[in-house]
Amino acid sequence: MQRVAAIAAFAALVAVSGGVWYATQRTASGDPYAQCRTSRIAGGAEQIGGPFTLLNKAGETVTDKDVITKPSLVYFGYTFCPDVCPFDTARNAEAVDELDTRGYDVTPVFISIDPERDTPEVVGEFAELIHERMIGLTGTPEQVKAASQTYRTYYRKQENDDPDYYLVDHSTFTYLVLPEVGFVDFFRREVTPEEMADQVACYIDAS
Repeated sequence: MQRVAAIAAFAALVAVSGGVWYATQRTASGDPYAQCRTSRIAGGAEQIGGPFTLLNKAGETVTDKDVITKPSLVYFGYTFCPDVCPFDTARNAEAVDELDTRGYDVTPVFISIDPERDTPEVVGEFAELIHERMIGLTGTPEQVKAASQTYRTYYRKQENDDPDYYLVDHSTFTYLVLPEVGFVDFFRREVTPEEMADQVACYIDAS
């Protein structure tokens, strides 16, 4: 609860959560992760994820190869979000800590979909509030859009008369990405830290 309180204090607005819905289908034969999956993705997992180029907290250009060096939980959100993003990312951090106790090293990643306000410094500060190992990323509007499209996420800025205070509708899935493999599964908001840790551990063991 202290982690959630700290993140909530950082946020300034109320967010409206958008959604991206994935249809389900049968697992193709030969799937090495079949025993780990609880959802099926239309077209297969290969339809989601891939290369991206963004900026880290130091303002340095990084790619997916630089970031996804360990099993990673990737979330797209924004730092001004006081309810949806803080609770989702805190849940991810709790799952990472639970995995630590089981001997699994997993990296939490936060990618901003609000590049107008989320500078590298702001994203870095936000990420460190959530978890000491969380990697915070932002970028130019074009870089952020490309990363979002790669992961099939949704976001839309709500226009108003104040350019500094606005909401961003966005999808709220967390993506499990494995180095040298890529995206393998996603988690919805209702998944608990323990459930997430169980499933992530299953994927790592099957790799």
